[in-house]
Amino acid sequence: MNRATTNIVEQVSVASSWWCFQELGRNLTLSQAQISGTWHLESMASDNMTRIEDNGDLRLFIRNIKLLRNGSLQFDFHFMVQGECVAVTMVCEKTENNGEFSVAYEGENKVLLLETDYRMYIIFYMRNIKNGTETQVLALYGRITQLGKTYQKEFENICKLYGLDSQNIIDMTKKDFCFL
Repeated sequence: MNRATTNIVEQVSVASSWWCFQELGRNLTLSQAQISGTWHLESMASDNMTRIEDNGDLRLFIRNIKLLRNGSLQFDFHFMVQGECVAVTMVCEKTENNGEFSVAYEGENKVLLLETDYRMYIIFYMRNIKNGTETQVLALYGRITQLGKTYQKEFENICKLYGLDSQNIIDMTKKDFCFL
């Protein structure tokens, strides 16, 4: 492909990913009693693996989610900095779109709650733009430390909608060294 064709393909890919992002999350209604609480990272996927691999800037282990009164989400998470676990609290501001949030962290981010049953699992999609480069990240969290294969298969299917195959997915159940 020549450079112009490559740019068009990339633009179509970004547009179709954003459409999936909007379609999957648009019918979710958040409930404070249901979403708030402890969550454990099961799997992550990205189109830029260096950002979610060891020492990646988007490799975040959410511990607790709280739905705030204004509809924003508060995340308590941990990540590794120079071999040490660091605890951080971050608020993702609610946007005008149902289930969509924004936050400035390592660039500009749109976060969408794609799918959840509130009881066992939750899947988030994040679109990060840093220095003009877009990165997609999907994350599967569970109320327990290891979800069953059914949940992992659903996560893999959703990843495929965003052009991410199994080589783009990391099993994080044995990688969370910040577990407290």
